Amino acid sequence: LMVWLRRCTHYLFIVVVAVNSTLLTINGGDYIFYTDWAWTSYTEFSISQTLMLIVGATYYLTFTGVPGTATYYALIMTVYTWVAKAAWFSLGYPYDFIVTPIWLPSAMLLDLVYWATKKNKHSLILFGGVLVGMSLPLFNMVNLITVADPLETAFKYPRPTLPPYMTPIEPQVGKFYNSPVALGAGAGAVLACTFAALGCKLNTWTYRWMA
Repeated sequence: LMVWLRRCTHYLFIVVVAVNSTLLTINGGDYIFYTDWAWTSYTEFSISQTLMLIVGATYYLTFTGVPGTATYYALIMTVYTWVAKAAWFSLGYPYDFIVTPIWLPSAMLLDLVYWATKKNKHSLILFGGVLVGMSLPLFNMVNLITVADPLETAFKYPRPTLPPYMTPIEPQVGKFYNSPVALGAGAGAVLACTFAALGCKLNTWTYRWMA
């Protein structure tokens, strides 16, 4: 009975974290309409994705102890996102259907670290966290490139007037020294280590709850 309880708790965690990752994917950055704030949205999007990927992937990886499961978790995130985007697309939301699987290469790096360090949890947190944090904003740029022309889309699907506090004061191109990738990678590399540690800790707690 305890084995099944533990397994069910584990699968519940995977579903909950993966679903939340998908929601963050859709809402974490709006490149299409807020064209003046594209770089800002991009940076927030990169960081939120880095953290959601690594906490779930690390949890899954340390729970199974099998290198490769982090990539499998990223695949779950990707498929969930495709399903959600397809639903939005069918309802007429003007977003490209194709979403590049940007989490997969970062998750592969996480698996590689776990395998190369002979399943050393602390190395996974430190090296894996830095690699995922620094790589995902780079891969995310591919995602941004595939978005349809923002200005054309904005004129085709106008939104209601923005409230005053949301109205851009001036174009934000050039903000963050023209490098949202560098900003996202720098912040992500620091924060991802913390969230990798959280993923490991969630694994420990799961076993304690089920003991």
